[in-house]
Amino acid sequence: MPELVAPVPLSTSEGGTGARRRPKLLDLLAVIPFGAYVVIFLIIPTLVVVIGAFGANPEDGGGATLENIKALGSRQVVDAFVFSISLSAASALIGAVLGALLAYAVATAKPDGLLRRIVTSACAVLAQFGGVTLAFAFYATIGLTGFVTVYLADHFDVNIFSGGVWLFELPGLTLVYTYFQIPLMVIVFLPALDGIRPQWREAAESLGGSTWQYWRLVGGPLLAPAFLGSTLLLFANAFSAYATAAALVSQGSPIVPLQIRGALTSEVLLGQENVGKALALGMVVVVAIVMWLYALLQRRTSRWLG
Repeated sequence: MPELVAPVPLSTSEGGTGARRRPKLLDLLAVIPFGAYVVIFLIIPTLVVVIGAFGANPEDGGGATLENIKALGSRQVVDAFVFSISLSAASALIGAVLGALLAYAVATAKPDGLLRRIVTSACAVLAQFGGVTLAFAFYATIGLTGFVTVYLADHFDVNIFSGGVWLFELPGLTLVYTYFQIPLMVIVFLPALDGIRPQWREAAESLGGSTWQYWRLVGGPLLAPAFLGSTLLLFANAFSAYATAAALVSQGSPIVPLQIRGALTSEVLLGQENVGKALALGMVVVVAIVMWLYALLQRRTSRWLG
């Protein structure tokens, strides 16, 4: 009967241990720049906003107070939040629907075709096309003296502002915001469309299912979490936008970011800096809730389409 020999454990020399630890150390070193970026531009500003929102002005003796939070209940601030949420929701829904249709057209094209490369490259640029440049483009096009406005008035006797100057109100801002929401939707929703496998549709057709049945029972439920998540991302993008509205709206502060600017820079109402931080804290809470829902939907999307 052969003798049983116990297995000898592999020896771990110092060189082997160091070889295994070295990649982990290099990984940590590679994360340091990103960690510093997060601390400097995310964590520290958030702490400044939170502390300032619950802090009294130095002129009032400092200390903790709830007066800044109570200011969020004023009629002007509530109207600004309602307007911002309405603007963000309207531009997000319109941008999501039109962007999803454009993304579907791109997804059905050749993967390496010229059309897909042109559309995706254009969307990557237009999604970042905002601020003063976008505001000037719309004002020069359909503003009070824009060339489209003047052309329609001179040649067709059509006054697009006969019912009021809507460009600086909710309909106009929704139109301007939709301009950069559509390309952003294409960028974030196209990967989900690429995850739909052609074999699923072929299987549905082989079982006698129609196109409507495929999208209602297979494609639609699979893409629904990705579509809703992308819509939430568009909402957060519009809710936090500042430069475009600041350049377009010269009077008043209809949205929360402009309210924050007024609280921080106003020369009429002094000592409102911490009220501005309380407004910023309200925006942080809204965006945090939206991004939490977005993360949940993305997790479900990756489970089905990953």
